[in-house]
Amino acid sequence: MPEIIHPRTRRIDVVEEHFGRSILDPFRWLENNARSDRHVAEWIAQQNAVTQDHLESLSGRSVFRERLTAMLNHEQFSVPVKRGGRYFFTRQSGEDNQPKLILRSGEDGQDRVLIDPHGWSSDNGDALAEWAPSDEGALLAYGVQSGGTDWRTIRVLDVDTGETWGDEVRWARFMQIVWAKDGSGFFYSRYPEPEGGATDTAGVANHAVYYHALGTPQSADRLVYSDPERPQVLHLVERTDDGRYLVIYSTPGAGMNALAIVDLTAPGWVARRLVAGLDEEWSVIGSDGDVLFVLTSQDAERRRIVTLDLADPEPSPVEIVPEDEAVLASAALCGGRILAAYLVDARTEVRRIKPDGTPDGVVRLPGIGSAGAFEGSGKDNEAFFLFSSFDTPITIYRYDVAVDSYEVWAQPQVAADLDRIAVEQRFYRSKDGTSVPIFIVRKRHAAGPAPTLLYGYGGFGISMVPIYNPMHIAWIEQGGVVAIANIRGGGEYGRAWHAAGRFENRQNAFDDFIAAGEFLKREGITPADGLAIQGESNGGLLVGAVTNQRPDLFAAALPGVGVMDMLRYHRFTGGTMWISDFGSPDDEKHFAGLLAYSPYHNIRPRRDYPAILATTADADDRVVPGHTFKYVAALQAEDLGPKPRLVRVETRAGHGAGMSRDKLVSLYADLWAFAAHWTGLKIREVP
Repeated sequence: MPEIIHPRTRRIDVVEEHFGRSILDPFRWLENNARSDRHVAEWIAQQNAVTQDHLESLSGRSVFRERLTAMLNHEQFSVPVKRGGRYFFTRQSGEDNQPKLILRSGEDGQDRVLIDPHGWSSDNGDALAEWAPSDEGALLAYGVQSGGTDWRTIRVLDVDTGETWGDEVRWARFMQIVWAKDGSGFFYSRYPEPEGGATDTAGVANHAVYYHALGTPQSADRLVYSDPERPQVLHLVERTDDGRYLVIYSTPGAGMNALAIVDLTAPGWVARRLVAGLDEEWSVIGSDGDVLFVLTSQDAERRRIVTLDLADPEPSPVEIVPEDEAVLASAALCGGRILAAYLVDARTEVRRIKPDGTPDGVVRLPGIGSAGAFEGSGKDNEAFFLFSSFDTPITIYRYDVAVDSYEVWAQPQVAADLDRIAVEQRFYRSKDGTSVPIFIVRKRHAAGPAPTLLYGYGGFGISMVPIYNPMHIAWIEQGGVVAIANIRGGGEYGRAWHAAGRFENRQNAFDDFIAAGEFLKREGITPADGLAIQGESNGGLLVGAVTNQRPDLFAAALPGVGVMDMLRYHRFTGGTMWISDFGSPDDEKHFAGLLAYSPYHNIRPRRDYPAILATTADADDRVVPGHTFKYVAALQAEDLGPKPRLVRVETRAGHGAGMSRDKLVSLYADLWAFAAHWTGLKIREVP
């Protein structure tokens, strides 16, 4: 293979003082937007050209592309939403680049396509985002996501006629759509219109809840709730089944929120704060008249369920389901029962509970895996949920709450022999002795070490649970191993596990991930030079940080859409929302810790680094691509050994959601071919 010559990146003289430290930032100009700065656009073009030359030389690329195309050539379904005897759900066939929205009238009715986004753009980069049918199922409000952005434009569809109404709501972002019970309009969350319409650089201040009355211009929309004293907080909405209460969650991120309600039957729609602080989690799972059933982490690191009686002027939580040794991940009130999904060592157990808190048995799931997304109402015995595992595609089940039985409602047929896949959960010790679980997925009866993809996230209380990923199956078919580490910073063991990887404790997450790599090699699962690591977003930060700390441990690193400059992350778009997990670089108590692991600032010259393929997208307005650009430029500027440090920049794509199927196939074919080459995975055709 010919030597890779990285493009030279212009350096500029930028030095800033932070708490007595002089910090160099020679590639700050790469923070500029490529649409307005031709120098950044030229840099991207040069980098992509070098990256594509290398990728085209890899023998396994076409094999992975073919297999990934076949792997994704099956139907995928969302959990149906039942309104007025009609079932609404998304379906994506193997030929679709984007999911379509489907209507089924009656339990055994014919399916009808309501929304097909494939005609919205020539490259299929525009996607259907959030959607919600009215209570009678006659109208549907839906969000349009253009080119991967987080911004949404909301439109309204007449379900019976297929006519799109003239209503158009813009500047919605980070929101749900919630209808008024009578179908006269809907609630949503939005930001002020960005100055000059610059959506790609707009910040995230002054989020607010509005009501849009059908048939009126957006300028007439009614402000329902905002919090000028906390401008960086998000406000998300739900509604009780009976239509009486609008529920408002105000959150800075990281699983903590205030709670307010609006009585929609009262004049003036005055918001009533039930919880003002942002220190715990409060999530309404159902209601019975004035009584709310609420999942909370108040006085319960692994969560509990309480009731709040709104007839009381100052309602206090009344516990009905106490904290358990297992983590209460989610719950829903369906058919007169609370269906509570618990995590037991990152695997789901669903328990039935009566509204007074009395245990009522366990739902026997189809296997060991993940169950959730329970959809139903408090009085309807018909509910739906999904189940999946590493070797089980996402399957939708219809559940009869009254008789405690379920049946398959939608199950995909996949182009892989999943009976040949083995899933194992192991535990290993981290640097400080903490026991950490890890899932290992590989071919059944595999013998000897094999090139391994190690995946992690470790932040914001997000748990890495067993779920089917066809991308991983394509790697395993070739004889590779996939390992998913449940490192600290996630929510696998509740708030304590999250806190152990948050703020000044974030090094624990990195230590856990490094220890996972050492464990895989020590146990003979992975060969000495056969470990690739992957992570996206906060996981991209993880990959960048551990690569700097232990470059000798990894053969290849795949950081995707990563947060790479920890001293400036809060200055771009949604970055301020992450302060609740990272800490603020403007605060001296957090600054030193952030600087100590920031991937951009801790590259270690004159050490052999693994091969690195960083990925990002030009329309990512959540983790802006400048993070990856600066990081890659800094890597390429140092003497880090003979392996390549490359960047792949996707066009008309964002942080991941809404990416078309063909772009997804292309991305992962490149990632796996790169990882296979540098870990020694032998690629062959799959019969």
